[in-house]
Amino acid sequence: MFMTLLSVALGGAIGASLRFGVGLWAARVIATSFPLGVMSVNVIGSFLMGAFAIWSVERGYTGLNPFVMTGILGGFTTFSAFSLEALTLIERGQAASALLYVGLSVGLSIGALALGFWLMRGALA
Repeated sequence: MFMTLLSVALGGAIGASLRFGVGLWAARVIATSFPLGVMSVNVIGSFLMGAFAIWSVERGYTGLNPFVMTGILGGFTTFSAFSLEALTLIERGQAASALLYVGLSVGLSIGALALGFWLMRGALA
């Protein structure tokens, strides 16, 4: 159990560091008040979660799930940051942007997870 906890902690540190890097990159390259960095990690993380969930079960690597799914991808995706960004947009009086942000983030993340399932099932068939 302790080794699993360490695995999750290490994965979380990796995922959070990757998320931070994407956020910095988005702020420098895209330079917009719209939170594209957070939205991007949620969509990418959801896709990877879907693909890995299928791959790990089909290939018998479920032992990696705590490290990859809970740790890396849990640290990488940012729904707490997502919630903060949405509320910040609302508080700035940008309700339409907040609604667009929430709708795109949720819709694209669910779609990306489904795409990850579908592609991995096809690749492993």
